[in-house]
Amino acid sequence: MKITETKLKGCFILEPKIHVDDRGVFFESYHKTILDQAIGESINFIQDNISVSKKRVLRGLHYQTGVHSQAKLVQVLKGAVLDVVVDLRKESITFGQHFTLKLSSENKKSIFIPKGMAHGFLAMTDDVIFSYKCDSHYCKDAERGIKYNDPDLKIDWETKGMDLIISPKDLQLPLWKDLHL
Repeated sequence: MKITETKLKGCFILEPKIHVDDRGVFFESYHKTILDQAIGESINFIQDNISVSKKRVLRGLHYQTGVHSQAKLVQVLKGAVLDVVVDLRKESITFGQHFTLKLSSENKKSIFIPKGMAHGFLAMTDDVIFSYKCDSHYCKDAERGIKYNDPDLKIDWETKGMDLIISPKDLQLPLWKDLHL
């Protein structure tokens, strides 16, 4: 497995070694020891989540606060997404910066997102199946977010001409300048 740090300190892209033969495909999508060594800490994932989205669904940007903050390992099991991560850690040299990557069932890449980052994605194909491994349980009271089209973040969601499907809750998320981090 190849693990590469992104421009956001502590956020990594995982690229599995893919084995293809006449039976199909095999790859290791997660190996605790290899990930822990690459990121320099031990992560204990305790909750797996799956979301299914139609093409043009935009989810995010979401994060959890305090003791409920989550590190995540995300990947696409079916379809393709544009994945977005925003660094919310005030002490970080990449505070306020974002990173985007296309994740798909074709490229089989995944992203490790450390605690203190917001996350979202845009479904680029129909019937996207998206997987999240989390190191902390979801807590509704700790849930927060940032509006996806925040003018200060300048995220290119690659949505020109697209009629997006966004939850009413996500449309009401605050702007970057209004966050109390």
